[in-house]
Amino acid sequence: MPSGPGGGIVTLVNGTSFCVCGHDGDIHPAGPQGTFYLDTRIVSRWRVLLNGAPVEPITVVPGEPFRTTFLGRAHLGQHGESSLLVERTRYVGAGMREDVVLRNYGPADVAVTLTVHVQADFADLFEVKEDRVRPDDRHAAEVRGDGLRLSRRSRGLWVSGEHAEYALDRLTFHVLVPARGEWSTRVVARPVVDGEPAPPLFPLDHPVEQSAPVLRARRWHEMGPVLRVFGDPALMRTLRQSREDLGALRIFDPDRPEDVVLAAGAPWFMTLFGRDSILSSLMALALDPSPALGTVQTLARHQGQVVEPNSEEEPGRIPHEMRFGADVSLALGGRNIYYGTADATPLFVVLLGELSRWGIEREQVEALLPHADRALEWVDRYGDRDGDGFVEYQRATERGLVNQGWKDSWDGVNFADGTIARSPIALCEVQGYVYAAFRARAGLARATGADPRYWDERAAELKKRFNDTFWLPAQGRYAVALDHEKRPVDAVTSNVGHCLWTGIVDDDKASHVASSLLSPEMFTGWGVRTLASDMGAYNPMSYHNGSVWPHDSAIVAAGLMRYGFVEHAQRVATAVFDAADAFGGRLPELLCGFDRASYARPVPYPTSCSPQAWASAAPVHLLRVLLRLEPSVPDGEVRLAPALPGAFLPLAIDNVPLAGARVTVEVDTEVRVAGLPDEISAVHDVPTGFTARATGIRPEWSS
Repeated sequence: MPSGPGGGIVTLVNGTSFCVCGHDGDIHPAGPQGTFYLDTRIVSRWRVLLNGAPVEPITVVPGEPFRTTFLGRAHLGQHGESSLLVERTRYVGAGMREDVVLRNYGPADVAVTLTVHVQADFADLFEVKEDRVRPDDRHAAEVRGDGLRLSRRSRGLWVSGEHAEYALDRLTFHVLVPARGEWSTRVVARPVVDGEPAPPLFPLDHPVEQSAPVLRARRWHEMGPVLRVFGDPALMRTLRQSREDLGALRIFDPDRPEDVVLAAGAPWFMTLFGRDSILSSLMALALDPSPALGTVQTLARHQGQVVEPNSEEEPGRIPHEMRFGADVSLALGGRNIYYGTADATPLFVVLLGELSRWGIEREQVEALLPHADRALEWVDRYGDRDGDGFVEYQRATERGLVNQGWKDSWDGVNFADGTIARSPIALCEVQGYVYAAFRARAGLARATGADPRYWDERAAELKKRFNDTFWLPAQGRYAVALDHEKRPVDAVTSNVGHCLWTGIVDDDKASHVASSLLSPEMFTGWGVRTLASDMGAYNPMSYHNGSVWPHDSAIVAAGLMRYGFVEHAQRVATAVFDAADAFGGRLPELLCGFDRASYARPVPYPTSCSPQAWASAAPVHLLRVLLRLEPSVPDGEVRLAPALPGAFLPLAIDNVPLAGARVTVEVDTEVRVAGLPDEISAVHDVPTGFTARATGIRPEWSS
């Protein structure tokens, strides 16, 4: 999958494995390239030469996210144009496999020597990403009868090829390609951990089409929703790309293959992140609930047990990040799990509540309730550091994150004049997440037959306290945070849109928020800026101070729709879909915050992840927002009130997963829902201009 405007870099992804290489297929050690497995670079050089000369690249033919074919031609000193085509098909997963085919289109046999040059530095992922890799001569290399073995401490690489000769840094093939014929070989690079090679995902004795990654991708496509009719082909392309990318970002636990989680993003974040995986899987619920369920189950298993300052673990706290490299990054406090986040813990409860509303089995909900309660105990005991009723953060180690909300860059929280806020910091959206967690816990109580009043009262108390404290009446806006002295941090940001999404904003203040989010200072035409353009720290090319994040804009749109600002939500959603179309259907992690009037196309952020989970999930969530699809399976109903722009009509979606069933939704001049279980009714709140008719719904419902 080319990930740059010119396709100069190609990224392949499969679970915790990924490969970043040039458009010629070669991996060059200078720069952030390589094949990675469990956060370790297992291949730092991979170069194919014919008779000692490089292959001239022709094109890249992308396949699934884990498979790509590189086409080139070999110049062997003959006169005229080359007649020898070089086809390299690469598969990534638990290492790498490359099938090489030489096709001779000339009238005479061709004798060539093909070499594959291999190096492995076993560098930590972040050393590679941040260009901190230092030369190291402690790597062992050994030639055996079955291949080349490279190793460093507990990590290793086994490289083998059919009919290959081995040296310490290369595989050599002496080839005779017949006239008008072809020759082929297959080379495998398998990671070795503690002396044991990883099980191959693309074994040579099985057809690739029967491999686990191909079968999983096929099932993902077969089981997922299908857009049958759409008025806008570009929107259909975007949603199809989102589905493909989310499928590629799934991670399967070999010990619990039923637990599927979403990695945060490629290439550098192919691991479980608490906040990212929660929000991504929540936004993708209409596509498939299994990553959301797998995420809460996996995070529950790693929920904090003790107070440990280096990793910032605390009882009940949900992890921020899990890493598996041989040399754990210093940013993680020297452990493979780092807990330094203020928002993943309440969002964990929010996701469990949403899963219940979508109809996961009651037994699964009840099994996770103790973890939800431990998370809420963390909110009271550790999250609220000073007993003022708000969750604050302050890192416990110099190696931890300074900012622990979703804008976690060092300068991500600042005042209107650009001054950096000092911790402890209480973010506005984190209070909204806690409010939503209380509301979700009340809903979970109702769903399991318990009394919800305690949690309803907690939510109401927090909402009042929040609006009394965070609202700045003289400025007509909410503070983005409270700083270490409890001073309101008064910058205008997108964070408050998350407060709309959670419902913590008072109704009489919502119009001020909506107007601010769609103001020229905030709205670019491609989405909502993270920081208004008239703020002191504004920089449209920054990571968090003026850029546009698609997932952030999708949450803003959901918040606007929740409070009835339909046209505002449509403008934001349409802008994000337009940006996706400009990027060929795949939204990047973020884009620069330049105004649409300044540049005809969105300006990409230079080091943005692509594909990235919550960017890929944003279009799915925006479609749900525009459909105003709100299931409440424990209450026996699904609400649907489409507010789709006319350009998106007609719409028909088959196979939407809900309450163990597969549902069809059709919207044109009417709204039709089919396939709901008998015990669930559809409630249509149909906007002006629509008439509703129910198909396959309980007979007591009438339009």
